[in-house]
Amino acid sequence: MKCLIIDNVDKHIAEELGQYMSVDTLLLPDKEKLISVIAEYDALIMRVDPHIDREVLEAAKNLKFIGVCSVGLDHIDMEAAKEKGVAVHNAPGMNSNAVAELTICKMLELSRDTITANHDVKVLHQWDKYKFMGRELRGKTIGILGFGRIGQRVGFLARAFGMKVLAYDPYLPAHVFEEQEATSMGIYEVLHNADYVTIHVPLTEETRNLVCKEQIAQMKDGAMVLNMSRGGICNEQDVYEALVSGKLGGYGADVMENELAENKEEFVSPLFNCDKFVISPHAGAQTVDAAYDIGQLIIADCKKTLGIA
Repeated sequence: MKCLIIDNVDKHIAEELGQYMSVDTLLLPDKEKLISVIAEYDALIMRVDPHIDREVLEAAKNLKFIGVCSVGLDHIDMEAAKEKGVAVHNAPGMNSNAVAELTICKMLELSRDTITANHDVKVLHQWDKYKFMGRELRGKTIGILGFGRIGQRVGFLARAFGMKVLAYDPYLPAHVFEEQEATSMGIYEVLHNADYVTIHVPLTEETRNLVCKEQIAQMKDGAMVLNMSRGGICNEQDVYEALVSGKLGGYGADVMENELAENKEEFVSPLFNCDKFVISPHAGAQTVDAAYDIGQLIIADCKKTLGIA
């Protein structure tokens, strides 16, 4: 048997699976390259790139297992995988704390304008503390859209800062909100009452452009938005216009609509020119702790699927 690893994942995956099969690494191939090599492999270990569509799966003659070292599966044609008999396993919950901590990090960065302050001191050699009058998280209200594992962890950490927690998730029973000390509300109620709105939902046709001009209009003036989920959930043009007008006080993200653009010329956004925008390159799960936990789960699932456990 053979396994192909196509992203930077925990080293223990290759070490453990290498005891049972041949393991090759081909970091971040494009779709065409993956199609050209995938036929001989029984297992594929990846994160979110490239898109695994029907064409890729048709070329994967021997493929039996795809291990996704992240949570979302919107980059995989799940129907085609099922038809081909390919088991797809992700790692829900394994990166919850890592993403939640980065969410809080960006809330603090926006609230205290630390990115601009750092640039002023290190690059411009300016030392002007009076330029940076921030605000505390204490006493503020956080609205969480999507109250699964990550959303619940964000709520737990937010309460440690003395924040009131509102949450929207139509798929959860009432007792979950009660156990997590959060107030369940409809989406417009959350948007209307929150000082910070943080998004932790998958990208679907239902959630695409979930935060756009119409929803932003419902928010408090100066509210801040965090998107740690998927690009496309927030309409970047609408968010940019709200930042420029002052309707939004800040936007922090770990994802962008065209983050998988093939070259720098295509990787553009009006947000790049906005000081109230802070971004990281889809690094929410990028901690050694989360990588290890994810790796252990993917190893176990792969061994079980291939009958080597």
